[in-house]
Order: sequence, then C-alpha cells, then structure tokens
Amino acid sequence: MADSENRNEGWEKQVLEKLALSSLQEQRRARQWSIFFKSLTFIYLFILLFIFSGWFSGDDMSMSRKHTALVELRGVISPDSVSSADNINAGLQHAFKDAKTQGVILRINSPGGSPVQAGYINDEIRRLRAEYPEIPLYAVVEDICASGGYYVAVAADKIYVDKASMVGSIGVLMNGFGFTGAMEKLGVERRLLTAGENKGFLDPFSPPNPGQEEYAKKMLNDIHEQFIQVVKEGRGGRLKEAPEIFSGIVWTGQKSIELGLVDAIGSADYVAREIIKAEHIVDYTTREGFSERLARRFGAVAAEALITTGISGGLR
Repeated sequence: MADSENRNEGWEKQVLEKLALSSLQEQRRARQWSIFFKSLTFIYLFILLFIFSGWFSGDDMSMSRKHTALVELRGVISPDSVSSADNINAGLQHAFKDAKTQGVILRINSPGGSPVQAGYINDEIRRLRAEYPEIPLYAVVEDICASGGYYVAVAADKIYVDKASMVGSIGVLMNGFGFTGAMEKLGVERRLLTAGENKGFLDPFSPPNPGQEEYAKKMLNDIHEQFIQVVKEGRGGRLKEAPEIFSGIVWTGQKSIELGLVDAIGSADYVAREIIKAEHIVDYTTREGFSERLARRFGAVAAEALITTGISGGLR
C-alpha cells in the first residue's frame, strides 16, 4: 500500500515537473517569437524611414551611367511650396553638376504663382546654361504651364507640350474683396488709424480709393512689361507677332506651337530618348520631407483666413 502511494506521488511529481518545464519552454519560445517580430517591425520601419528621407533610392545606383536628369515643377510657385525657387534651383544645380548628365528636363505642371519666385528660377536656369553650355535644358509641359510656370519655361532651350496642354496666361493680377456694403448692413463701423496716407493701401474694409487703385494698376503694368520682356528674350525670333499673345489668355499646346510660344509635341520620355539620346531618366527633384509637409499644412490652416480676406497677387 505504501509502495503504491509512493509510486502515485512519484508519477504526479513527474507530471508536474513536465508541465512546469513545458510551460517554461512555451514562455521562452513566446519571448523569442516576440523579440523576432519586434525586430522585424523595427527593421521594416527603419527601411521606410530611409526611403521617405531620400537616403535609400535606386537612382543612387543608376547615376553611375549616362542619363537624362529630371526636375519636377508642380503646383503653385511660392516660397512655402514644394515648387519654391529654393527647391527647384537645388534640384537643377544637382542635375547639372552630375558628370553623367547628358541633358536636363524640367517637367512643368503649374498654373503660376509668385513672380519673384518664378524670376529666381528663370535666372538660375540661365546661369546654369551659361556655366554648362554642353548640357541642354528642355521644358516639358504636362497639363498646364501658365503665367509663372511659363515665365520659368521660356528660359529653356526648347519647350515641348502635349497637343492638349494649356499654355500662356502672360499677364499679372491682383485680387481681393470689398466688405463695405456688408459692414453697412450689419451696422459695423471701420475705424482705421494710419501714419502715412497710403498705409491702408487697398484695405478691403474701407471704400475704394481711386488713387490707390490707379497706383496698383501701374505696378501691375510694370510687372507685366517685365514678363513680356522675359518672354521675348527667351523665345527670340520663334515668337510670332500677335497682339493677343500678351493679353493673359491661354492656348492649347497645338495652338501655342503655331504662335511660337513652344516648340514641338513631346513627353519627357520622348525628349530623353529622341532629343537628348539618353533614355534612362534620373529624378533630381528636391522632395519635401515629412516634417516640412506637417509644418506647411499646419501653417496653411492659420494663414488661409488672412489670405482670403487680404490681397493676393502674382503671375496667374
């Protein structure tokens, strides 16, 4: 009887030991798998960080052979946009300095923007073309190349478009709102104090001032004349004599060829393959980082109300 009880106790002890050992082994395996998956997730996130930071790119390897350099100009041209002069010029400088670059394509899809920013880009293109005369630069228009976008494009050796592209809008505008009628209906009185008779220039909450409006028109005409001169210098004898060219209207790509505003039909792939003779394209566009996008979007929310109630102007 005692021997039977001892055997039962021994068996129970062995079972408990095995269960305890099995539990420990299971916990150990669970920890190992947990560490493995955490490490895998960390490596994945680390690779994503490299990709989004622009440190890990297939273009780095492809730059070792002759290629066509590409810089994208997209959206409104302004100091705080991805198509600011700083960003576009940085991409162009990098492209021209690469010894393997056979030609540069500036691909444009922009309705215009700041005349100052567009002027900076135009000036830098001219400087780079003079410094690297053996490297051609071609502008390729996608959907639209209007106003400030066209101001930039005329610095190129040639401009290529699609037959349905929108090109032109060689003009300048300044716009705003007037709230005096609404204020009268609401019984709101404007109390504006200034030192300097024109300090409240075109204030949207004050009645129109004919003298200030006339002065604003003169400024717009001066900038328009600068724009016209840049276009004439860039296009030279290719530009047809037509009074409507500088009226601010836009044309299709096909019509803009007839007017001498652009040169021919062609995409970026076509220009790289048939004109530059370097089919492989490497993108030199300065990309906007996550922190810049976040800051810009946050700032845009705060600035939007001010912009919509003030005066905005530019090559649009």
